[in-house]
Amino acid sequence: MISSDLRQRRQQLMAEIGQGNIAIIPSATVRTRNRDVDYPFRQDSDFYYLTGFNEADALAVFIPGRQQGEYILFCQEFDEKKALWEGAHAGLEGAINDHGADDSFPIDDLNDILPGLLENKNKVFYPMGRDSDLDHNLMEWITHIRSQTRSGINAPGELVSLEHTLHEMRLIKSPTEIKLMQHAIDVSAKGHIRAMQRCRAGRYEYQIEGEMIHEFIDNGLRAVAYPSIVAGGDNACVLHYTENKAVLKDGDLLLIDAGVECDHYAADITRTFPVSGVFSSEQKLLYQLVLDAQLAAMQEIKVNAPWNKAHEASVQVLTKGLVELGLLRGDVDTLIEDESYKLFYMHRIGHWLGMDVHDVGDYKINDEWRVLEAGMTLTIEPGLYIPEDCDSVDEKWRGIGIRIEDDVLVTEQGYQVLSHAIPKTIAEIEAIMQ
Repeated sequence: MISSDLRQRRQQLMAEIGQGNIAIIPSATVRTRNRDVDYPFRQDSDFYYLTGFNEADALAVFIPGRQQGEYILFCQEFDEKKALWEGAHAGLEGAINDHGADDSFPIDDLNDILPGLLENKNKVFYPMGRDSDLDHNLMEWITHIRSQTRSGINAPGELVSLEHTLHEMRLIKSPTEIKLMQHAIDVSAKGHIRAMQRCRAGRYEYQIEGEMIHEFIDNGLRAVAYPSIVAGGDNACVLHYTENKAVLKDGDLLLIDAGVECDHYAADITRTFPVSGVFSSEQKLLYQLVLDAQLAAMQEIKVNAPWNKAHEASVQVLTKGLVELGLLRGDVDTLIEDESYKLFYMHRIGHWLGMDVHDVGDYKINDEWRVLEAGMTLTIEPGLYIPEDCDSVDEKWRGIGIRIEDDVLVTEQGYQVLSHAIPKTIAEIEAIMQ
């Protein structure tokens, strides 16, 4: 992460919270997997967005106008033994010299130092309810300060959620952020293309997952953005299927929803293709319908367009197509109004994308769908899911799950598909699989 971007974010946050107030945000902690084995550490996105500091057991404090320095970082002191066993870490000097903190203190001294920083502040901005230890400690610190009111020391009178301000900042991506996301998407694209080329009947879903992970790591990115979905046949009708252990069968489709992270920024891409390399006639009809719905939704991505317009466009196209194919019966508008289409299309068109795969930011403001702005990034991912046990349709349609998902940037001119490098037309997919 570029230090100038981090400084700008911190300055923006402090301008938003205002002088006389304080903001506090903790890092992620190391989580135990089992016994003495930990899960791979992944920093809290909000904390990393402001600090670029990728260590556990840290806490950042922002005090606008503080003469001794506005950005304070509590972290672990440098430990030679820890460095030997676990690798380099910043320590107090590194927090200042390498990570831009104005001041740094040992995390073990938090209870001694932080109450003094809270004194005579009006509001405390922090992630309310997200860290029970911080919630508890903050109440204790404020109670302690209140006991000193006769000495002329005042306790903060208001606790304010930090998320709204911070998440609105995160919703609009900078050129640096878009560059990181584009790299994650480009590497993910190579993984999806490799999966198409290495797919064949008789292989296991997890072997195709392994092909993708090979490509991710071979291109320098190790962390997947979320558990990969590699779902053959009827498994694709389970929306968050991650077992990835079934044998791939000739005549089935394979749905892959997978992406990698680059410096904490996620890609999120789905492609669906035939295990044999050639779509059946029924698969072609449904696949083209989903693709048409995606293209119609993308036409609604533009500055000042309400967020929901893209979803409404996808519902219109899919419902009309399902009626024409005989999977739904009735008037299209009525089927949309009574949500009959949800039998086959039960999720929304997409979500914000960024440091979190389902990224932060409100979708509505004052109960109205928010309008799109340049710099927002989102997914567009219509789908159709017809499980084997769906006895309301002809047997030829059953066991087919299709989703097509791309990552899209809102621009002043309209939109840009960041994941355009991955084949998605029927002709492109069949050609690359040959």
